[in-house]
Amino acid sequence: MALSVIGAGYGRTGTLSLKAALEQLGYLKCHHMIEVLQSPAQIEGWMASARGERVNWDELFAGYLASVDWPSCHFYRELADYYPQAKVVLTVRDPHAWYESMNATTLRVIRRSMAEHPDRPSLGTELVVKGAFDGNIDSAAHAVEIFEAHTAEVMANIPSERLLVFDVREGWEPLCNFLQRDVPAAAFPRVNSREEFDGIFFGNRAD
Repeated sequence: MALSVIGAGYGRTGTLSLKAALEQLGYLKCHHMIEVLQSPAQIEGWMASARGERVNWDELFAGYLASVDWPSCHFYRELADYYPQAKVVLTVRDPHAWYESMNATTLRVIRRSMAEHPDRPSLGTELVVKGAFDGNIDSAAHAVEIFEAHTAEVMANIPSERLLVFDVREGWEPLCNFLQRDVPAAAFPRVNSREEFDGIFFGNRAD
């Protein structure tokens, strides 16, 4: 089993909605940060990759046909090289709205973790704070810059015939056309709004 779809978009760009959509299209299962948080073995493997250690991608993605969100979006180039037949989906949204959403959800959780465990590396600190934000998670202007730079980088690194730049608000058609799948009768999934974040990731426990 090998990945058929690689998500290159950062978290909070509709990645959990895309996961649900891909699974409806038959890409069972689709990897997402939510799986990592639920599996100590996953955390250990991804922390090794974050440290730059050689990892076995087939073992890390055993049982998965697609991937979205962090941590895998950080390694989209490596994964695209390792799985040359896989297609790449870059989820995008307005970068200002993206940072507002990140700030209210993912970065809020990371900040709390950093305050409680300042000397303990985590996937959030290694791949999000350092890897995506270059250590600066408090500047909206900087966030917009790194988001736009990531979008441009993916478009420069992945051939256009292999890449879909996708806003989940566009719904099924562009995604199904790109993946050559029939459009489902059901509405395109809308999952993990800012209001749903705590319930999905923390079992309704507010943070």
